[in-house]
Amino acid sequence: MKLNTAVIDVETLNKMLKKKQSTLRLILGDQLNINHSWFNNVDDSITYILMEIRSETDYAQHHIQKVIGIFAAMQQFAQELKSRKHNVIYLKLNDKNNLHSFDENCDLLIEKNNYTQFEYQLPDEYRVDEHLKNYSKSLKIASHVIDSEHFYSSRSELKNLFEGKKMYLMETFYRHMRKKHNILIVDGDKPLHGKWNFDEENRQKLPKHHKPTAPLLFLNDVSEIENDIKKASIKTIGVIDAKIFLWPVNREQSLQLLEFFAKECLPLFGRFQDAMAPNAWSLYHSRLSFSMNIKLISPKEVVNRAILEYTKRPEEIEYNQLEGFVRQIIGWREYMRGIYWLKMPEYATLNYFEHTEKLPKWFWTGKTKMNCLKNAISQSLQFAYAHHIQRLMITGNFSLLAGVNPNEVDAWYLGIYIDAFEWVEITNTRGMSQFADGGIVGTKPYVSSATYINKMSSYCTGCYYDKAKKTGYKACPFNSLYWNFYDKHEVKLAKNPRIGMMYNVWRKMQPSAKAELLEQADYYLKNIDEL
Repeated sequence: MKLNTAVIDVETLNKMLKKKQSTLRLILGDQLNINHSWFNNVDDSITYILMEIRSETDYAQHHIQKVIGIFAAMQQFAQELKSRKHNVIYLKLNDKNNLHSFDENCDLLIEKNNYTQFEYQLPDEYRVDEHLKNYSKSLKIASHVIDSEHFYSSRSELKNLFEGKKMYLMETFYRHMRKKHNILIVDGDKPLHGKWNFDEENRQKLPKHHKPTAPLLFLNDVSEIENDIKKASIKTIGVIDAKIFLWPVNREQSLQLLEFFAKECLPLFGRFQDAMAPNAWSLYHSRLSFSMNIKLISPKEVVNRAILEYTKRPEEIEYNQLEGFVRQIIGWREYMRGIYWLKMPEYATLNYFEHTEKLPKWFWTGKTKMNCLKNAISQSLQFAYAHHIQRLMITGNFSLLAGVNPNEVDAWYLGIYIDAFEWVEITNTRGMSQFADGGIVGTKPYVSSATYINKMSSYCTGCYYDKAKKTGYKACPFNSLYWNFYDKHEVKLAKNPRIGMMYNVWRKMQPSAKAELLEQADYYLKNIDEL
């Protein structure tokens, strides 16, 4: 029997091989989840692409530690994938063939390597989501998107839960999440220890001579990345010691930080979660938000580890310490994401009070005579971090009282904090902090005079300004600005049941006292850069 044979030259063979089905998968800098189903199996027909690009470094002016932290984590993640035998392409910032946008880089690779399919995970930011949706539609090859497999809830879960309702109460969402995922639940649908929320027990000021546990810091040498950023002339804010970068840059370090929190910080986390003190930038906070937000670790891992520690040490860890932490993760974090996907892109334009002022210049330097703001801002510039009450009741509080345009506040918060990604930043800033959404997130504006700041911190001790004085020489600016805010926005706020009492106090004041307060506030606002 004669066999039919054909001779194929090398060029034809190469063309045939190139027609084989092959996939290019894009991994974003905040999608470093090694446990994602993508990586369950090694497939030679699949190539992963990660890229350091200017479109992501330049859309806001970021803290140097934020840019470096993300790039360092991306590089280590790429190495981890390679060690597991996955095909990986990694474009560094200054590579000659880096076109500095997702679509242009992918187009180049698709053309060069003849990929037949493009895949990506759902982005967390509206801006990137729209970009990749449009890019996928423009492709001549097949495209596919998959969930990031990170969150407890879907993008639309909050929307579905509140269908037909006018208010989106976080507490309702939190209880829904507890029940759905059987977290701290007994008898099927009842809260452990009889209450859903133990927040009243979590508002203590740090005792005078109390020394918080020293934070766990890492010693990562990221000087090479710092040099790359300088070479590229990327504009950043803040400072860094590139030889001893203190944030986790891989999963192993993130898990170490989780262990440290569970064992050393959780026992006092809830009690002092709202406390503030100079030279105590970390206190008992987990500082896991950066690792979670770039997906080195999952919220489920974090919650389960905290619950495990509580069950192991019931006599040492009071329940309010645990419940407050769990609420931050499965309540507030997931709730903010739900609001984001429900209300974007309109949410980014909301300005309920029609505020137009610019941030004071000292927001970029920390050089102000107000001790609370000097500490909160200087700490943010030094560590790319401040905890939620510093953000809400110090920098956010002042920005709202000063009538700063929420666009300015958004840009500052998004840039300065290492854990700030728009899906979680903008709803906290424009919503909770600035009340620019008119009450979608918060039921009232979170403003205060010096009284609250003194109650929850030791910032007022040794301050240039006098916390007790409302007007006159060295009167604390928060005091007059507080009443000026309520006076200016009485039409919009007077009927709010949560702040009606403040208007009763304001109306009972003598006209001369009111005038003095408003005059003092006007002087401070006109000289805000000198405060």
